[in-house]
Amino acid sequence: MASKSNIAIASGRAAVPPPPETPAAEPTPAAPRECAPASPELLERYRLYLAGQRGLSENTRRIYLDDLATFLAYCRPAGLSLRDMDLQLLRGYVAHLATAGKIGDNGRRVGYARVSIVRKLTALRAFYNFLVQEGWFPTTPVPSSRSFPVKVEKPLPTFLGKNEAARLMAAPPDDGSPTGLRDKAILEILYACGVRLAEIVGMNLADIYPERREILVRGKGNKERWTLFGAPAAAALHNYLQDGRPKLAAAARPDDPLFVNRYGDRLSRRSIEKVVRNYAARAGLKAGVHTHTLRHTFASHLLEGDADLRVIQELLGHSSVSTTQIYTHITKQEARRAYLNFHPLASSAAVDSHGDDDNDDDNDAAGAGAGYNDDDNDAAGAGAGYDDGAAYSDDAVAPASTPAGINAGAAYQPAPI
Repeated sequence: MASKSNIAIASGRAAVPPPPETPAAEPTPAAPRECAPASPELLERYRLYLAGQRGLSENTRRIYLDDLATFLAYCRPAGLSLRDMDLQLLRGYVAHLATAGKIGDNGRRVGYARVSIVRKLTALRAFYNFLVQEGWFPTTPVPSSRSFPVKVEKPLPTFLGKNEAARLMAAPPDDGSPTGLRDKAILEILYACGVRLAEIVGMNLADIYPERREILVRGKGNKERWTLFGAPAAAALHNYLQDGRPKLAAAARPDDPLFVNRYGDRLSRRSIEKVVRNYAARAGLKAGVHTHTLRHTFASHLLEGDADLRVIQELLGHSSVSTTQIYTHITKQEARRAYLNFHPLASSAAVDSHGDDDNDDDNDAAGAGAGYNDDDNDAAGAGAGYDDGAAYSDDAVAPASTPAGINAGAAYQPAPI
């Protein structure tokens, strides 16, 4: 059989050569994964990693991502990628945080406090540990906190004296109103149980066991623990559940929130903070009292009553007893009193000579810095919910008089929440 070329020649037509093969177009190289310098997909995987593998709470995840955004914003103008991390980059980043990391109230760039810088570095190390898991690096390129330390003094937590705590518990109006009964129960639970703000916000009706006076608390990393409450908190809870909550929320399923607003929805973090702040002012306490102050007060009063440190650790939900040990420092005035009362060489002269140096009033709180993070084993921690520049009181002693503009004898009605 004649080939096609022979047939073409026989027909008198010249053979047409086949067209040259067009080389296949090279695929457009994919944008490097560190562009921008982190893609939305990478950040979404990191968010899932924090929630799934790390088991962090929603608030802690938000803090981690916010702190990472600060680092990405620093890298972007300089064209730095995530793979450029080294000691020099880290030093430049810390210098930026310390001098011009954020915009101040006057519109000018100012530096972060040291405690905030340490927190942001912890969040950065967590992100690079995630990148190691993703296969970006064999080991983390971020220098450790030992090789690159940023020293920060941890201020002692502030707490209320027993008389101050009693005044705060008595601050809600005894008028039988639904919000008054609710607010009374909130304050009693915060003081009686020492729970975190996120923990009391997340409480449901099914978590309360009134007959045993116990509450199932879900803490950081969804860790569950049992906490106890006494007769005053039990009475406040009973009154709220019987006469207050039904008027705020018609439904009462087990998975319904324990504390609700006037629309029947779960009470927010900000609303509970407002409750504590309003009644602290009503009780004549100094500004700066917040929900964590009551957590510190809970632990400090237990320690003053000779409770075992391990028991306090369990009730607070600390993963390490070293975190709980901070409260041993704020009760040193009790140790001094015991020494002066029982040591054979102690004398009244010692009391007189040192009475001005140490404050022995039971109503006074030792230490300062309500921004103290009582859960340093978790990078963002409880303190993550505080404002970086929050100026909490360094003096926990509340004034005996009521602040100006507040009538201590008048019926107090907080703004509806």
